[in-house]
Amino acid sequence: MKRILVTGSAGQMGQTLRELAPFVKDTFFDFRDSSELDITDQEVINSIFQTGNCDYCINCAAYTNVEQAEKTPEPAFAVNAEGAKNLASACKEHGVVLIHVSSDYVFDGAKEGPYTIEDETNPINEYGKSKLKGEQYIRQIWPNHYIIRTSWLYSKKYGHNFYRTIVKKASEGQDLHITDEQIGCPTNTESLASYIIKNLLSGEKSFGTYHVTDGRPMTWYDFAEQILKENSLSDKVNIVLDRNYRTFAKRPRNSVLS
Repeated sequence: MKRILVTGSAGQMGQTLRELAPFVKDTFFDFRDSSELDITDQEVINSIFQTGNCDYCINCAAYTNVEQAEKTPEPAFAVNAEGAKNLASACKEHGVVLIHVSSDYVFDGAKEGPYTIEDETNPINEYGKSKLKGEQYIRQIWPNHYIIRTSWLYSKKYGHNFYRTIVKKASEGQDLHITDEQIGCPTNTESLASYIIKNLLSGEKSFGTYHVTDGRPMTWYDFAEQILKENSLSDKVNIVLDRNYRTFAKRPRNSVLS
């Protein structure tokens, strides 16, 4: 029986994996949230790895507040970079395969077409820089890893994300002001979790970096329209194209991953 340690289990990816776990044969999942496993604390990590006898570690722990990371980058780097480093070190010591969820924000968005894994990284905000640093640490420390870059991750059931925000605001009758100045591939956590379970825990893929998305490029405005249609809310809310939308953190104009 394979034993899988999942960090960040209270987040949208962790909760999605928890929902799918009972359907994965011959596998035991050990789910840990940040109160049980703080990945910035190497001693805590070591104690859990010493007793867990796990075969894989799926790192879903992440600092994802892009705006706040621009103002105070230290917490983002502590979790996304140093935390990834700590896990890679523990995985190396105990012979555990590390599966790490990364981000499209490691790219600058200047490319016209989809980004491949061979394209040069060049993050333009602190969040992206922290995620890239985490990737670099993992590659330096432990070759038995999978780094999974994904784009515009959302869950329909869990967490605070664009999908759930649009449904909530539309249900309350609020006007929606949505930009079309960014393009990416919205990716359901169920799709990413299924990919990890079917393709990575099975050992079918070679170690390395992969891009995993739902594959359909669209703008935030397009995505909002799709969400409204899926939830029969199109006729109940006013959606406005906002080309003056500004954020504190710079965002990649193109986040499409090939």
